Amino acid sequence: MERTITFAGDPSIGVFARVVGNIAIIPPDSTPEFRHAVKEALQVEVIETLIQGSAIIGSLVAGNSRGIIVSGLASEEEVEKLAKHREVFLLSDTMNAAGNVIMANDTFAAVHPDMPEGVAKQIGDFLGVEVITLVLGGVKTVGMAGVATNKGVIVHPRATDAQIKQIEAVAKVPVGTGSINMGYGLIGTGLMANDTGYLAGNATSGFELGRIEDVFGFLE
Repeated sequence: MERTITFAGDPSIGVFARVVGNIAIIPPDSTPEFRHAVKEALQVEVIETLIQGSAIIGSLVAGNSRGIIVSGLASEEEVEKLAKHREVFLLSDTMNAAGNVIMANDTFAAVHPDMPEGVAKQIGDFLGVEVITLVLGGVKTVGMAGVATNKGVIVHPRATDAQIKQIEAVAKVPVGTGSINMGYGLIGTGLMANDTGYLAGNATSGFELGRIEDVFGFLE
């Protein structure tokens, strides 16, 4: 099974697509190869749409099995497509690039430390999870500095022990550090993962793939 791929020649697949439990959201102009790889590796239903007219879906969407959080600038038609599969929460604050500022699974959500407290509470209530504010290795955009599933959480290689313990306290799953696409620390930019499988950018080394499989429990 394919474990690495590009999106239009770019290994930063996590910028362009987002997996949320058993669904994956990808741009309509995705190649058949990309569409098939996402569906097969992650065992998901694929939704094709832009978000606020843009293909950078991974940066603009976050969520878990209970709901999808999306930029408040998404169009009515885009929201309607998502609403067929999950409840949708529009992030209308100025910090609205949901995929950049939120990392979530079915147990917790980590949000950008500058997110207003009221908005963070709304996110927690909507997703049904405990919310923490978090910086990972000096990076505030936690949605791209880590990837969380219900089996594990992999984060920026410069994340401190204290930051990892902060996640472990709420996630209740293994937490480890890793990188993507030959040493890039913003692991969310090049990795899509759920409880079933994963797909990484094609510049990712064998060592990095092994680390991903270890953290998420995919090693046989």
